[in-house]
Amino acid sequence: MSRVGKKPINLPQGVKAEIKAGSVKVTGPKGSIEQPFHPNIKVALEGDKLTVSRSSDEKFDRALHGLTRALLANAVTGVSLGFQKVLQVYGIGYKAVIDPKGLTLSLGYSHTVFLPKPDGIDFETLDQPLLKVKDKTYQTSIVVKGINRQTVGEVAAAIRQFRKPEPYQGKGIRYQDEVVRRKAGKAAAGAGG
Repeated sequence: MSRVGKKPINLPQGVKAEIKAGSVKVTGPKGSIEQPFHPNIKVALEGDKLTVSRSSDEKFDRALHGLTRALLANAVTGVSLGFQKVLQVYGIGYKAVIDPKGLTLSLGYSHTVFLPKPDGIDFETLDQPLLKVKDKTYQTSIVVKGINRQTVGEVAAAIRQFRKPEPYQGKGIRYQDEVVRRKAGKAAAGAGG
């Protein structure tokens, strides 16, 4: 039996689940998500708990068991609390500006980079000029919020992709707790002899 799959999912107060043929619709204070599941998996609603079971012990069904339970738990967490990823923009002159249509980034290119706002995602910027984090200063934090964990992660990864952190000066966009391995430049490398 899957250790992840056999755990019941508790529905917090204000969250409702409705099981349809092949999917579960989870509704909460932040919105609703419809999560499909494979026909070999059975989902049952018992009081305020969702339980997931499988039809056989084949390898494919065992893999789906834990996956389906994790996806449903993420849907419940998303509609009740939501998910967020925080990105930090390092570099002099690098900045992020939010408008109703999306996010505009100035990242040292000859042009600005525009990311249209996807459905179900909200952007927020926290301007904290000269805030020190581990001996480096950064200008802006970008907060990506939403109820779908996968979409939040994909949008955050797309923003980071516009200017990955480089190893010499550390400039670029990185996740809040990301550690960038730094390299010594030519001057430091040649000074040894």
